Amino acid sequence: MKRFPSTLSTRLAVAARLLICGLVIFVALPAFAQEDISINRFTLYTGFDYMTSPAMHLSQRGFDTDFGITVKPWLGLGADFSAAGNGIISGGGTINGTQTVFAPAIGPIIEPIPTSALRVPFNSTTYTIAVGPQIYIRKIRKITFLIRPGLGAIKASSDLNLPPQLGPIFGHLQLPIPAAHQSDTTWFIGLGGGFDINVSKHVALRVTADWINTHLYSNILTDRQNYGRFTIGPTWRWGRL
Repeated sequence: MKRFPSTLSTRLAVAARLLICGLVIFVALPAFAQEDISINRFTLYTGFDYMTSPAMHLSQRGFDTDFGITVKPWLGLGADFSAAGNGIISGGGTINGTQTVFAPAIGPIIEPIPTSALRVPFNSTTYTIAVGPQIYIRKIRKITFLIRPGLGAIKASSDLNLPPQLGPIFGHLQLPIPAAHQSDTTWFIGLGGGFDINVSKHVALRVTADWINTHLYSNILTDRQNYGRFTIGPTWRWGRL
């Protein structure tokens, strides 16, 4: 079933297209075009993580950490881990009735009340781990830009607050009532970027934004979900390239 996209969903889609265009442009840049500055072999980043999913009215806060190895002045390989949600700091959202696999069956039963009026609040904890390349643009000594496509796994667990009126409806339809606790692990694709403000050779402040697309809770939800992730924190660098 289709639903009207939110303004934030539209903005995330536009941002994803811009990042893809930027990736195509900057991958083609030759390494010699970058400024000749001292570059470290290893990087370790950790910082505050804010994750949001407009489709589920979900917002989560947690932490993010990333370890990278620089193989060329313009190319690094990185592994990223993040944890966000109720179990870490806070996280919660709402599932709209039209987003569920039960909507076609429930709709005729509860007329004239639209299924969109049914909303299921939930608390959620989310973990992600991703690997992939990081393309660096070192045109400015004090700022290093980065672009990163990603492929990874996402694990989420949620506690649903099911409305009491749904019980009789599921019974009438001879459908099993969804478990109040849901857990799912699946894959995702992503694209992101950001920049390092270079405080010194070994220390920087990193700011990043990422778009993630996945399909959690496919036993309940019909559509894939888009997530936006924003992080900020210090980066430590060491070793010689």
